[in-house]
Amino acid sequence: MKFLCDVHISFKVVSFFKGLGHECIHVNEILEGCFTKDAEISRFADQGGYILVSKDSDFKNSFLLDRTPKKLVKINLGNVSNKNLIEILGHREELLRELDLKESFMLEIGGDRESYMD
Repeated sequence: MKFLCDVHISFKVVSFFKGLGHECIHVNEILEGCFTKDAEISRFADQGGYILVSKDSDFKNSFLLDRTPKKLVKINLGNVSNKNLIEILGHREELLRELDLKESFMLEIGGDRESYMD
């Protein structure tokens, strides 16, 4: 799988995905880094086949209205520790593998709820 972590996702998450053998980059490493506009991030993710991991609700809105980014993991956990976020993502690796086969999806991960749509 290929992941693109948005600006508010730690580089520790990038390292975690890489450690599992996945391709993963951070938005700060591409385009204009943290100054990159959301539309450009979505376009980059869609063109490269990346799953965008973000806490930004603008990406959820963009997915619902325009289906971009095509593949989105929306984190709704507030100021969760990196350790806990990595653990939560690790428990969903198999689900992410299944969803990645789809043309388009959004997986929302919240405190006591989780949902996805395609």
